[in-house]
Order: sequence, then structure tokens, then C-alpha cells
Amino acid sequence: RMPIAAFAPVSALGARVHDAIGRFGLFVRFSGQALGALIRSPRATLRWRELAPLLLEVGTASIPVVALTGLMVGLILSIEGYTQFAAIGAERRMGGIINANVVKQIGPVLAAVMVAGRVGGAIAAEIGAMRISEQLDAMRAAGANPVARLVGPRVVACMVMTPVLTVYSDALGAFGAWAVLTQVYGVPSTEYWHYTSLFLVTLDPLNGLLKAACFGGAIGLISCYKGFSCAPGAAGVGRAATSAFVASFVAIVAINLLLVEFMNALTVWIYGGLPRVL
Repeated sequence: RMPIAAFAPVSALGARVHDAIGRFGLFVRFSGQALGALIRSPRATLRWRELAPLLLEVGTASIPVVALTGLMVGLILSIEGYTQFAAIGAERRMGGIINANVVKQIGPVLAAVMVAGRVGGAIAAEIGAMRISEQLDAMRAAGANPVARLVGPRVVACMVMTPVLTVYSDALGAFGAWAVLTQVYGVPSTEYWHYTSLFLVTLDPLNGLLKAACFGGAIGLISCYKGFSCAPGAAGVGRAATSAFVASFVAIVAINLLLVEFMNALTVWIYGGLPRVL
């Protein structure tokens, strides 16, 4: 007969899994409440005087870091990949390959990660501070719904501005790759854009913008939930901000995986197969 202590690791693992499932259930319920309030009364939830500053904070204030990071990614990909592509005589196709991946994958993910790090943590900290200072309780006592009042504008701001930031990231990434390949390595500019147009189909930019909107919505919901469930004290606010970024990053990767499968299937259905470029 095995001693009970031998099952302690299994018991601890089970407790952690049970706790994680419970927290996920609370997040789903919280998201349902927030989205339900947004759908039922959008005018009451989305007040322009509250939404406009959030759009500026999420979007305008994030443009420099997103644009700079996108530019660096384009430069790095072209510098790193040129030697390998030149070895097989495919350096003229690099513009299409880089830009297709930037538009469909790197641009949306990069913009979303920047939003999660810069805005998501700030949202969690702001709402967490309101929670520990009992401002949320005061709103409930006054008859207001803090979930509807605080979550809706922040989720919409993230959903609207993350695709806008993605456009900046894509444009600067394409420019960075163009600058290196054409001005440093001598790839003709006409061929750079020619292969870009061949590798990118009409659905690809929409694919990237759809991903960015989904990422932004997830960041907004997760960050608000972490703020509403913040533990008491200044340390709790700090943990909520950190946890918001980590959870948002995991959500970005998971959603990206699901949307890659969905968009590939949609591309095959629309075009009769994935585009092939010889």
C-alpha cells in the first residue's frame, strides 16, 4: 500500500488545474457581463468624452514605439535573410516573403504585444487602484455598473486602435526591408514590389487587421479583469499589471494559432488553394 504522501504532487497539480479552470470560468463570466452590457446599451456604455481619451492613449501615444519596432523588424529580417536567400538565387523574392509574413503575422502580433505591454498593464493598474480605494464599490452604491462603465470603452479602444497600429507596423516593416534590399544589396525596387504583389492576396491585409482586432479585444478584456480581481494593497496592483501582460501575451499566441488555421481554410475555400509563387 502506497503512503498518502506519495500522492501529494498529484494532489497539488490537481489543485492548481482546478484553480486555473475556476479563474478561467470567472473570466468568461466577466467577459460575458462586459460584452452583454456593451451590446444591450452601446450609447450608454460608450460615451465619447470617455472613449476619445482612451483612443488617443491606446493609439496615438503608442505609434512611435510600434513604428520604430516595425522598422527594426523589417531591417533585421532583410539583413538576416539575404545571405541565405542569395545562396539559392532567391534574393529578388525576399520582398514578397518578408512583406507577406509581416502583414499576416509579425505586424499584428508585434502591435498587439506593444499594446499589451504599454496599455494593458496600465489598464489593470488603473482599475486595480480604483478597486483597492473602493471607488468601484462607490460606483455600485450610486447605482452605476462599473463593469459596463469601465470595461466597454477600454475594450473598444483596444479593438479599434490595435489594427491602426498594425498598419503603421506593416508600413514601417515593409519600408525597412525595402531600404536594406534595394539600397544596400541592390535588389531592383520594381522587383521588390512585384514579388510583394504576387505573394500577397487580397485577403491577407484583412487577415492581419482581423487578427489585430481580436488581439485588441482580448487585451482589453484580460486587463480589465485583472484590475477588477486585483488583490488588496500596492503589491496587488503591481501583480495585476504584470499578470495582465503575461495573460494577454498567451492569449495573443493562442488566438493567432486559431486564426491561422481559420484563415488558411478560408483562403483555400475562396481561391481554391493556397497561393503558389514560382
